[in-house]
Amino acid sequence: MFRFKIQLSDVSRNAYETLELRVAMHPSESVPYLLTRVIAYCLNTQRGLELTDGISAPDLPALWVKDLTGLLEMWIDIGNPSAKRLHKAAKAAKKVRVYTYRDFAILQKEVEGQNVHQVGAIEVFALQPKFLDRLGATLERDNAWEFLHDAGELSVGTKKGTITGELVAHHF
Repeated sequence: MFRFKIQLSDVSRNAYETLELRVAMHPSESVPYLLTRVIAYCLNTQRGLELTDGISAPDLPALWVKDLTGLLEMWIDIGNPSAKRLHKAAKAAKKVRVYTYRDFAILQKEVEGQNVHQVGAIEVFALQPKFLDRLGATLERDNAWEFLHDAGELSVGTKKGTITGELVAHHF
């Protein structure tokens, strides 16, 4: 179990708040996957956003946003989901986002020629592996972050220093 106290400044969305998260890490989950889940949470903070059971529940997205009636507004996946999974997500939710720390070309090739519902509306954001490696080196059971996002630039202040990286948007 990892705890995060995050001072969020998302200039791009005009979102400024303090987040407190407790995030369980599944034994088969990698550190980049865990960090990408936390970063995706920061970048999508809004009413109804929840971390799901993640890898432990393979039929669910890593995060989702439900409205007050329980309808699925947004499906947020991590990594390189299959074309079949993206098709399911696009049919189930109004909006689909993928946060990947792998090469986007692999995901693009997976989707190429496949029947994926509203594939052009799926948003994909890539994080640099080096950024996640450096951030992973600062990971502790209790983490205090100062998280800044501005126009695709990320900066995470930790007890061990500030890590900067880029968030690159892709479309199919």
